[in-house]
Amino acid sequence: MSMTDPIADMLTRVRNAVRAGHPKVEMPHSKMKEHLANLLKREGYFDAVAVIRPKDEAFPVLRIALRYDPSGEPLITGVERVSKPGRRVYCSKDEIPKVLGGLGVSVVSTSRGIMSGEECRAKGVGGEVLCNIW
Repeated sequence: MSMTDPIADMLTRVRNAVRAGHPKVEMPHSKMKEHLANLLKREGYFDAVAVIRPKDEAFPVLRIALRYDPSGEPLITGVERVSKPGRRVYCSKDEIPKVLGGLGVSVVSTSRGIMSGEECRAKGVGGEVLCNIW
């Protein structure tokens, strides 16, 4: 069975794991998911990102270690998918949204790769707004 929106599936798995208090989450690997996870790791939402190739399975798995503050509260409090397969959302360099007044991260897929909203503003590029995380 094919999946119509793998990015939404990834974000839903992360959201569910955070709400359940799990230390890590696993999902099928793709380059887009790996780049998105590495961006969120650079932004401080994940502890570690690894691509695992289990011996008993044919396909690689993306393993993400979630990050919590010392009191046990998750750093991710909200995840929102913006651009969907049925309605793509694009923005220019001047229209890149700020999430919670700059407290969150807007993830944009550009011609130069996946970047945060701040990186897009600094480099002067626009693209497809994938999701917002805060």
